[in-house]
Order: sequence, then C-alpha cells, then structure tokens
Amino acid sequence: MKIAALAGGVGGAKLAHGFSKLLSPHEFKVIVNTGDDFEHFGLNISPDLDTVCYTIGEISNLTTGWGRRNETFKVLKTIKLLGGPDWFSLGDKDIALHMERTRRMNEGHSLTDVSLQLEKAMGIAHKILPMSDDKVSTLVNTIEYGEISFQEYFVLRKFLPKIKNFCFHGVENAKPSQEVILALEEADVIVICPSNPFVSINPIISLDGIKKILEHKYVIAVSPIIGGKAVKGPLGKMMGELGYHIHPLSIIELYKDFLNCFYIDTDDYSENIQNSVSGIIIKAEKILLPDIFARKKLAKNIIKHIKEIIN
Repeated sequence: MKIAALAGGVGGAKLAHGFSKLLSPHEFKVIVNTGDDFEHFGLNISPDLDTVCYTIGEISNLTTGWGRRNETFKVLKTIKLLGGPDWFSLGDKDIALHMERTRRMNEGHSLTDVSLQLEKAMGIAHKILPMSDDKVSTLVNTIEYGEISFQEYFVLRKFLPKIKNFCFHGVENAKPSQEVILALEEADVIVICPSNPFVSINPIISLDGIKKILEHKYVIAVSPIIGGKAVKGPLGKMMGELGYHIHPLSIIELYKDFLNCFYIDTDDYSENIQNSVSGIIIKAEKILLPDIFARKKLAKNIIKHIKEIIN
C-alpha cells in the first residue's frame, strides 16, 4: 500500500504524523502547500512545510502546533529593540533553518532538494515534499485592504479583514515537481488531510495536472469542520464570508469532482448527510487529533478502509 497525503499546516500535519507512525517511508509521502511561503528579512520561509516537518519529526511546539519545542526568541527580541518588525514570530532555531534553506537555494538548489536534505538532517525519514519548486503566492482579496499577502492577512492582520476571494499568483505557470508527480502516480490512495481547502489544499490542486491525477485515483478527505466550527484557524470565518454553510457538506461540495470517501466526526454524522451525496462514501470517526493516540487511531482506521477497497 502506498499513500500520498495533501496537507497544509497544523491540521494536516497532525494526521500526517499519525500516518508516519504506522507506515514506512516507502509507503507514505506528504505533499505540502507552499502558497504561504514568503520572504522575510531576506530569508525564504515555508510555514506549512516547516510545520509538517516539525510535527512528523516530533520537535514541534505542542502548545501552539507550530514552531519548535523549547524555542528561544533572542533574535526576535533584539530586532524589536532595534525598531524592526516583530509581527511574524521567528524563533532562533527556526531562523537557523530559514538561513540554511536560503543559503542552499541561493547556491542554485531547488526547494524540493533543499527540503529533503534538511529533513534528513533533522532525522525525518518520510518524504515531505513542497508542492512545487516554482513560486506560487496566495493572495487574499479583502474588503478593507484590497489584495494582501496571506501572511499579512493571517499573522499581521490576525485574519480580521473580510475576504472576497483568493488568488494564487504564479500558479498558471507553476509545475508540480517530478517528486510530487511520482508520489501521486505511485499512490494507491490519495488522502486530503483536514487542512483549509481554500488556502492549503486549493494551491496544490490548482497546479497543472494535479486534478487530472486525482480524478483517476481513490481520494479520501478528512473534514476540517467539527460541530459547525473549524478545528483551527480562520476556515469557519472564510466559509461564512464566502457564502458557504459551515458544515462538512460544504467541504464535500468543494472536493466532489474527485472525492470517493469523506471522513466526518461522529457528532456530525446523520443519515441526511449520506443521503445528500451520491457516489461518495461517508465514514464517521472521531477526527479531532489532539495527541498521537488520536492521530494514530484515525490513520489506522483510514488504512483499514483502504485495505478493504484495494483488495
């Protein structure tokens, strides 16, 4: 069995963590959104990629879900004292990673090659792949500020502005890396992790050729909505402002062109949901993933379903 997962930040990283504990590096790979990537202090920063790496590598901050465990912030504090911008929280260990990533990329190495090298140095065996080596930037069209970068919207503005739509600048010319294409084509099943469909998954599936691959694969998705609320982050607010009902059925609607199976929380399940969709299997499980036990349990149940459908 081979599984390729599509993931964004914290939510996607948690399920990927569960799979990584149950499957070998040969069996499981993660493809991560890089639409959130940006340059800060001249450094190439890949927030979602780093969150997935830190989580699978078990060095993440367990309180925040992002950043490094036992982190210090001496550099950031000094920047603030000097009058520099401190709105994006960069820990000292984090900065070291960004510096080394930037140094290697400035030498001409691709983001994919550098990511795999850094993962190996951090002791991570599973391949965690950036979605593309080409630059794609998620822009948020807001009522108050017009079009702004995702990090300005999410971190600096604390996702308070009202949104009108999203744009993935550069995606029309961007290509998925050969590593990504290979991971998807070799996979028996593709799992869409419980990440934000608008800004974490859409940048990945908007890349040339990705949707076509998904249409020919068995695709499982896990709902990022539980009890009418987003598990984490601004998804619920985004859905409301874009005119979507904050409900698992709205997520199914976004993925319906290629979705075969959808996992929702047991508290959200009803016969009405199954009757509302045609040709999509609905599975009810506990999908909140606060710890490794819950993550492994959900991953194990998904693997069990996969074995049933591919045998």
